Amino acid sequence: MEEKTDLYILWTSDNPITAEKMVFMYSINSIIRSWWDNVTIIVWGAAATFAVENTDIQKKIKEAQEKGIHLVACKSCSDQLGITESLEKLGIEVDYTGALLTNILKTKEALITI
Repeated sequence: MEEKTDLYILWTSDNPITAEKMVFMYSINSIIRSWWDNVTIIVWGAAATFAVENTDIQKKIKEAQEKGIHLVACKSCSDQLGITESLEKLGIEVDYTGALLTNILKTKEALITI
């Protein structure tokens, strides 16, 4: 079996401890320690609102981006929540992510859901 090199984290929680101590701690360390070649955080639902409202987590987002972690937010969610432009200002790609998630699941990529 071929070893996976890409990690996807589906981040849906607006819990600040979970965001800081799992989503960002693990993703950043994954790159620093070369556990994974590529890490993508998919920002969905409540996590999107949390990202635009919490300045502490915005610092973690910037740190993650500086380490090369890709962040993409669900456009359908962000449009419904009225925060698409705010996410883009944070440097988060905003796109329809349903197909991305479906592909990750169908191809059995490494996925953590939070």
